[in-house]
Amino acid sequence: MLPIESFSIYIMFCVLVPLAGAFTLLFLFVFEKRIDLLEKQKREIALERELQTALYNQLNQEIQPHFFFNTLNSILALARLDRKAELIRSIETLSKLLKFKYRTLNNVISIEDELTYVNYYLEIQKTRFRDRLHYEIHLDNHVSKSIIIPFLIQTLVENAFKHAFERHIGEALLKINIIKIESAVHVTVWNNSLELNETSPQDGGVGLENIKRRLKLLFPDDETSVQLTDQEDGTAVFAIFPHVIMSEKLEGESTQ
Repeated sequence: MLPIESFSIYIMFCVLVPLAGAFTLLFLFVFEKRIDLLEKQKREIALERELQTALYNQLNQEIQPHFFFNTLNSILALARLDRKAELIRSIETLSKLLKFKYRTLNNVISIEDELTYVNYYLEIQKTRFRDRLHYEIHLDNHVSKSIIIPFLIQTLVENAFKHAFERHIGEALLKINIIKIESAVHVTVWNNSLELNETSPQDGGVGLENIKRRLKLLFPDDETSVQLTDQEDGTAVFAIFPHVIMSEKLEGESTQ
């Protein structure tokens, strides 16, 4: 028979050991959550840095003298021809484009908003290129609210003008196709140039590498892809990334 002192020690041992184990598990759980939070913050900081780089390049390269001055010359031509309706629309569109570019500071936006900006840009280019330019935009309704990194589609469109349409005479054809395949968004930007038109980091543009890095930072655990291909009838760039609705992204971040 155990003495009362030994029995008391035994009871305390039986009570304290499970409590110690529970506290240890709780500590490990909190520590793991803290590590996950730090990793998430690290990715967000890196993504923010890449976005700022993209914004800097956009503001200093894409809205550069060759585009801006050509646009102003087109607007001036409309004024000289007294085409007031087109003149007013062109000025309004340029104002909206600049406002969108300078106010886009988020890491992600919806595809719908991205295409709003792209349409401003294309409307201005239509004023410049007139009947030479033809473009089509196909958007799957299932992905209009999906998230995308800012200026992804816009960069690919601007590359087509800078490295294809502005260098070669003749008809300028552009097609933008955005669809959902299984659980991924597929973006295709095609133009009828037979020469590859990637903007490289060396020439000051945003480039495909910046897009690849930002997609990987936004979706670190998922497969993403950006590929430039030379086709028989032109040049195409394909971007693939997970299908995530904007509201779901915001809710997910608020719960972490």
